[in-house]
Formats: sequence, C-alpha cells, structure tokens
Amino acid sequence: MIKISKLSKTYSTGTFTVPALKGISLEIEPGEFVAITGASGSGKSTMMNLLGLLDRPSAGSYILDGMDVSNLDDNEYASLRNRKIGFVFQAFNLLPRLTALKNVELSMLYAGIKLEERRKRAVEGLTLLGLEDRLHHFPNELSGGQNQRVAIARALANQPAIILADEPTGALDSQTGLEIMSIFQELNRHGTTVVLVTHELNIAQHSRRILRMADGLLVADEEVTHPLDAREELQALREKGAEA
Repeated sequence: MIKISKLSKTYSTGTFTVPALKGISLEIEPGEFVAITGASGSGKSTMMNLLGLLDRPSAGSYILDGMDVSNLDDNEYASLRNRKIGFVFQAFNLLPRLTALKNVELSMLYAGIKLEERRKRAVEGLTLLGLEDRLHHFPNELSGGQNQRVAIARALANQPAIILADEPTGALDSQTGLEIMSIFQELNRHGTTVVLVTHELNIAQHSRRILRMADGLLVADEEVTHPLDAREELQALREKGAEA
C-alpha cells in the first residue's frame, strides 16, 4: 500500500534549515494497522503530512497503492489524495454550519459523485457508526465522540485505500477514546488499512505494528503480538462503572 525510500523533508527558516525527516525507508502492506509514535519534534506529524500528500518531500521516493507520486503536479496530487486517502484529525475539522449528513456528503462532492449516491453513502456511513438519529444535527449539537464518528464517516465516504488518523483520540476522554479505537479496529478487521499518529503508547498498542520516531529518524519498527482489544476494555470499564 505504501512504500517510501530514503524520504527526507527539510524546512527552511531564513538562513537556517531544519531537517524534519532524515532518509526514512519503510513499507506498509494492505490491511495493516500501524501506529506512528514519538515525542514532540520527532517527525511523526511531518511523516503523516507526507504520507497523506499534504506536503511534498525534499528528497526520496513515495509509492502509494502502486503509483509513484514523485512527478505528479498539484492537481494530480490533490486528485490522488481525494481518491486514495481518508483523513481523521484530532480537531475533527467539521464545518460548523453543516449538519453531520452534509459534512459527510461534502467530501464526495469534490470527488464528483452524484447527489443520490452521496446521500446514500453518507446515511449508510453515519448509520454504521451509530449516528442514524443524528444525521441532521450540527457539530455544536454533538459530543466530541459523535463529532469524531462523523469525521470517520467522512473519511470512509470516498471508499479510500487507506485511513490516516492524526491524534484521533487526543481531544476525547478515555472511554470515548476507546470507542473510537474500537471503530478503527473493526474497520481494520474488515480489511481497511489504518495508519495513525499518536503520542499515547496505550493508544498505539491497539495497532498491530508500532513505528517509533525520534529526531527525524525511524528508530524502531515493532510488531504488536497481542494488540489491546478496545471492545474488551470498554466492556471492563462499563462493568466497573456499574459496580460503582
């Protein structure tokens, strides 16, 4: 699904240059669930921006789902991003004046999908995520967890090859964060490739593979033999609450 070779990114600030990524090479196979972790300044957000075609590398190659993106112009870059990648952000990035349904539909509008199909996919996606009674609610009428579910439905609407999630539980309480992780795990069980950035080790341990970054380098690539099961954790949390 993803193959990067000697990928580097350098930012220039006046007379200074800051190397954010330093020649990283890795592959991510279809159907993997990968977490990218590291301290602030480690390069994980830069990595996410490059993988998500939100920025261009300074050097190195990137092949996404069999396509070398190196020589694409800006329009081709944007088109590929819209077709192949679904994004989920910490801040949700929903438009406040649009309902949940309209927020999900909007992502498909840019892809040229007709109204009837947009509406069908949006309703199906929101229903799948337990929001069938919130279709016409605005973001300020929804909880943080519900807004993140809308964002996930939006990310899935164009049937992307990969979901990229940047600190998707960062703005949520522990229980709601587990609910979101259970959704990602369920999507992955059904074959969706998921890559998420998180600074929280307990969140990363729900993935099947952890990439650890430091100072712009990939310093560890570890398989998670026994990923945490968010559904089991939720059940235990609810039982504990019931006993209390």
